[in-house]
Amino acid sequence: MKEVAGYPEALTEKKFHYCPGCTHGIIHRLVAEVIDELKIREETIGVAPVGCSVLAYEYFNVDMHEASHGRAPAVATGIKRVHPDKFVFTYQGDGDLASIGTAEIVHAANRGELISTVFVNNAIYGMTGGQMAPTSLIDQKTTTSPFGRDPKQAGYPIKMSEMLTKLDGSVYIARVSVHDPKHIRQAKKAIKKAFKIQLDKKGFALVEVLSTCPTNWGMKPLDALKWLKENMMATYPLGELKTPEEVK
Repeated sequence: MKEVAGYPEALTEKKFHYCPGCTHGIIHRLVAEVIDELKIREETIGVAPVGCSVLAYEYFNVDMHEASHGRAPAVATGIKRVHPDKFVFTYQGDGDLASIGTAEIVHAANRGELISTVFVNNAIYGMTGGQMAPTSLIDQKTTTSPFGRDPKQAGYPIKMSEMLTKLDGSVYIARVSVHDPKHIRQAKKAIKKAFKIQLDKKGFALVEVLSTCPTNWGMKPLDALKWLKENMMATYPLGELKTPEEVK
């Protein structure tokens, strides 16, 4: 009998700590499946900073390195340069990558570092109480913007993927979502492409994944998926923003 589905070898059997309805678990599985399919588990080193992914070292069955808040790209750069034969990826949230870690991700991409980044965007600070993030939407209510984000006071949502496409060192930049099965499959394809970019030594690659945070959004899980589709995707359009033609 042919096996059509199974538990990824690149995931441990530790139960996720994420809130009900959080899509970090889906993204974890996609990353693990890609690692297994590319047969790089023994050569993989993951870097996770402070944030919702802070315990990722308990879930990925690969070598993992903890990084200070926002510094994952800098840590990953050092690891990759010391161990150029290893596959190195960072797994970061929007409060981490688009705020305290903006300089790190911009300069890593600009240098064309041979690392891959999975950027989880749920438009809020998920771990520390639901504060407004650089990616929070206009009029989105958070604990620090109870009347909604006002662009006159807080500026506009930062579109990190669009920014990074302008840098010569970035090779593959994509934005995907995991709100339904169709988009989950598309997300996996994008992550696999990003990982292949590094394996082929082409340059820096990043996949932004639109994700939910039902707890801090104050929604039920199904309502959060609907809100993502109806609101986040308008501000953050999906698609491959930058890709070399030869990468399939």
